[in-house]
Amino acid sequence: MTNFNFAVTSGVFAKFEPSIAANLLLPQVMIAVAVDTTSGTPQTGLYRSLDGGANWTSSTLPLPPGFTGAEAPFVAYGFPNTFVVTAHVFPGASDGTTVIYTSTDNGTTFSPPVIVNWGFGTYINNDETNVVMDAGQSSPYLGNIYVSYNHQFNVANGGNSTAFFSRLQAGATTWNQPIMLSSIDDQVERPDVAIDLVGNVYGAWITTNLPSRFLIRLSQDGGTTFADPVLVSLITPVPTVLPVPGYAFRVLTFANVSTDRSSGQFSGRAYAVWQDFRQGYSDVLMSFSDDTGTTWSNPLSVTGAPAGSQNFFPAIDVDPLLGVVNIIYYSNQVNGFLLDVYVARSINGGQTFTNTRITNSSFNPNGVSPTPVPLIGDYIDITSVPPGGYIGAWADTSTGSLNIVAGYSDVVIT
Repeated sequence: MTNFNFAVTSGVFAKFEPSIAANLLLPQVMIAVAVDTTSGTPQTGLYRSLDGGANWTSSTLPLPPGFTGAEAPFVAYGFPNTFVVTAHVFPGASDGTTVIYTSTDNGTTFSPPVIVNWGFGTYINNDETNVVMDAGQSSPYLGNIYVSYNHQFNVANGGNSTAFFSRLQAGATTWNQPIMLSSIDDQVERPDVAIDLVGNVYGAWITTNLPSRFLIRLSQDGGTTFADPVLVSLITPVPTVLPVPGYAFRVLTFANVSTDRSSGQFSGRAYAVWQDFRQGYSDVLMSFSDDTGTTWSNPLSVTGAPAGSQNFFPAIDVDPLLGVVNIIYYSNQVNGFLLDVYVARSINGGQTFTNTRITNSSFNPNGVSPTPVPLIGDYIDITSVPPGGYIGAWADTSTGSLNIVAGYSDVVIT
């Protein structure tokens, strides 16, 4: 077994919250994004590889006029040579606005930012973006773009947050009216969205108010309407700071969802993944549904990690050709403090998983800081590289500062 770790970024200024996508037709073409603090104010770093992740070029996506910073970026691929990037942009501590950039030439160029949903002072703040482009092989909505984000309101006055969903139909230039997925009575964190083989849309979120729940709503008309929420599972949120001496970085609990778009045995299966503290430590759990989200299996741990270890920041992607389930996550299981990146993979629809450490060396989340750091980002990412491959992206302090690393292992799972 060999691990392949590639430096996406370098330097002493922190980069974090990576997302990565690959062209399904030309899998050597990859785009990654991350928060880049090189200029002092966070920006959206854009990284492009033409050789399967071994080498990367870097640039920064421009801000809309009047905005000074950006965070929470995400990237998605669409046929044939399209990549879309969303981000939360802001002029200061408020006015958080969701924007999108589009490339139709494999990331050679990107459009200027387009507003998906405006923010207004501390009244409305649209943060924690996610994006997917419909690439369902039998979807009548091929090319639709779906963006989910955390719609925070009355931020400075005891406000709340809801899961929002916005849609741009294929070929259109105007975004449809946003849809509020969650209840105004609930507090939510970063929602997620996924599509299946025939274009069904899954909108997912976790409520942080008690009782905490993983909820999903299904759209069977390309995001025009959504059915009532369905409970995937009750959850026990992970503490904002994990109970490990020397840790101070925050750990927020997000929903993650993906589907099997292959023609294999588990085609149509939807997977929900999250971190959970029900056993007194953070573990990565998964449930699946074979009836378009109507019912869900009992949660199953995917990590096989030792009890008491901390396993967090999961992300999932399912291979659209073979149906291989790929789940990435951080873990401190090697020595209880230093972090590594693991990937859990399943070739039998999530019944069993093979876990592989894909980092070449463990790293200190605090880097060279003499005191514990408050932030290492809020998520990492993984994307399938069909047939049967994957590549992950994470923030890593092996250079002393937070930088983005991409990688995979060549271990064969059976």
